[in-house]
Amino acid sequence: MQSQKYRGYDVWGHAIVQENDGVHRPARYAASGTITRGGNGGKLIQASGVLGDFESEEDAQLAGLEWARAWVDAHD
Repeated sequence: MQSQKYRGYDVWGHAIVQENDGVHRPARYAASGTITRGGNGGKLIQASGVLGDFESEEDAQLAGLEWARAWVDAHD
């Protein structure tokens, strides 16, 4: 999980490992994003559903952060 401050919000990018058989397919990661306000344990503002399937944990987290920043830009 990665987080950052953005325009007064805390935005989060999440990577959820997807099932794999360990032999035939490498791990894949589902991306999601979350927006909170008010510091650690702050109020949940919005959460995405699954944003897509990515080959790396970092790419999934970055997609979640990008979604969260775009949501803030559109709603603030």
